[in-house]
Amino acid sequence: MALSVHLVSADAEVWSGEASLVVAKTVMGEIGFMPGHEPVLAILAEGQVRITQLDGEKIVANAQDGFLSLEADELTIVAGNAALIA
Repeated sequence: MALSVHLVSADAEVWSGEASLVVAKTVMGEIGFMPGHEPVLAILAEGQVRITQLDGEKIVANAQDGFLSLEADELTIVAGNAALIA
């Protein structure tokens, strides 16, 4: 099982793919998502989104001003500003 992840900013898709774990910062604190997680709708706080791909490689992005939605192992993160960290 895997999460289907879509990280988008206001003007472009920043990253999409499959992941085994995603950790994001919301206004209520950090939250981690794995396949099978209950549905969630949350407001993003300024901070990092950390994505662990199926092969263990990690992707890190800064994101702010948006929301995230998870349902049926599909995680969509929509941010006003988002960029990958090199």
